[in-house]
Amino acid sequence: MSEVMVVWHAILAVVSAADTYTLAAAVVIIIAAGFLSESLGSLLSTTILSLVVFAAAKYVLAIAVGHQSPAGFALADWHAFLDLKMLTFLAYVIVFGVLIAVVNVIRSAFR
Repeated sequence: MSEVMVVWHAILAVVSAADTYTLAAAVVIIIAAGFLSESLGSLLSTTILSLVVFAAAKYVLAIAVGHQSPAGFALADWHAFLDLKMLTFLAYVIVFGVLIAVVNVIRSAFR
């Protein structure tokens, strides 16, 4: 049971540490992925693709809104990716996967 609590706390840390722009980008990407996904059979590939789009969106937000240097931020972002813990990545996959599945089921119900 303690492993479940560790994952749960990682999910809460991912959600609560995000700023408004990051949460808005994540919500838009999750809703778009849920609507564009054909079925729940493609949930894993849709989740991974949406995480890649989310990473690109965070990069664009940092350049456009945060006025960061593109080359410097790309290098810092790459080093942050290399230092990413598997538990944090698992938390992102769970959050995106569950919410994409919920949006897909709601879309399928009203189709």
